[in-house]
Amino acid sequence: MNNIKKYAGLVKFSHTIFALPFAIIGFFIGIFAPHFSSATLPIGGYSPLLLKDIIKLFTLVILSMVFARSAAMAFNRYLDSSFDAKNPRTAIREIPAGIISKQSALRFVIINCLLFIASAFFINPICFYLSPVALLVVLFYSYTKRFTALCHLVLGIGLSLAPIGAYLAVTGKFELLPILFSLTVLFWVSGFDIIYALQDEQFDKANQLHSIPAALGKLKALRVSAYLHFLSASCVVSAGIYGHFGWLYWMGVAVFIGMLVYQHSIVKPTDLSKVNIAFMTANGIASVVFSVFVLLDIFFRSVLK
Repeated sequence: MNNIKKYAGLVKFSHTIFALPFAIIGFFIGIFAPHFSSATLPIGGYSPLLLKDIIKLFTLVILSMVFARSAAMAFNRYLDSSFDAKNPRTAIREIPAGIISKQSALRFVIINCLLFIASAFFINPICFYLSPVALLVVLFYSYTKRFTALCHLVLGIGLSLAPIGAYLAVTGKFELLPILFSLTVLFWVSGFDIIYALQDEQFDKANQLHSIPAALGKLKALRVSAYLHFLSASCVVSAGIYGHFGWLYWMGVAVFIGMLVYQHSIVKPTDLSKVNIAFMTANGIASVVFSVFVLLDIFFRSVLK
């Protein structure tokens, strides 16, 4: 149990609250609308899968999410351990603090990569064939701060695989609606990662690490974050229009956009005291509450109509 707690801390398991709800959205869009095009109503069909098949597939999707994210986060901690040890904010993390060794962290990464590929194998062929590509994206992020300030966008791309990946697990094909949700995640995550990186502006500059705050300064970085969040809001609105969602969806959109606005209202270039509230609380509420309203909308329109 103590080891579980250590590794849960290593991968910040609580941060699955960001992408996992969007994966669940992608999954249930696939379940209730497995066959649609831009000319048809996306929501409203029924999947031919039996309930036991749906439960099995849902379990595999969740496990895939957990394994991929655990591998990516542990690899980031492994690769950045020397920087984390020098940064007062991150020196308490598991590897620099000596709670978990680098070798153990690397073994954990390898095990989770193998488990992710195995999970994808039992989902369907396209997920299995694309699983190395997904791993490449999420692991590659850890290198990006060494050479580009666009590292935040790479992180966003990694997490944006969640809704389209879950949809592929059910349908085995790409469609516009889950892609719109993936774009929502891409711009949303990139934007709040910039806000989080404000804390390390000076450290990144001193250690030749790249980030938007280090490249542009706090004020301009916050503007870039706001632009990205505007794009995220535009995508979630576009998804609602394209998918012909109902009023429950739009209530979720109101909460999601409200949380985007809120985090920008409490984080200032001269006051970073509420960065963690913006990062964890506001974005956690945005993701969870939005997904609940989307799922309710799908349920009421597809099951109770």
